[in-house]
Amino acid sequence: MQYSSDVVLAVESAFVHPYVADLARYVEWMPMVHGAEAVGDGVWNVELRAKVGVFARSKRLRMKRTVNTSQHIVFERDEIDGRRHSPWTMAIALQTTDAGCVVTVDLSYGGTLWTAGILDRVLAAQVEAGKTGLARVVHGA
Repeated sequence: MQYSSDVVLAVESAFVHPYVADLARYVEWMPMVHGAEAVGDGVWNVELRAKVGVFARSKRLRMKRTVNTSQHIVFERDEIDGRRHSPWTMAIALQTTDAGCVVTVDLSYGGTLWTAGILDRVLAAQVEAGKTGLARVVHGA
């Protein structure tokens, strides 16, 4: 599964960067991030959660920030339990514009938990809701 989405924000990219470079801040604006605990420098234990009707799906991941520049942030799954896990990658691009910045979220998942058709749409809806949440927190700060 791959999903990409943009949001235009009327603030400078330097103002947005702290909200997208620290996974612990995602609980402020991304509905599917139920929890994110820093466990090292650039490493978080993250719980993702989404509802499908009366059912809820949850996934725990250890994510590591592998790129952190002013314009590009990448998080990749980085489990340390010795087992093989499906890859998760989230890349965030910050592009400066005359009106502020464009934030692009590229999410890639190589497993089967979230890819049962309707769950793809639920995950996409969560990311779309996150765009509204990000706009709310950066404009309200």
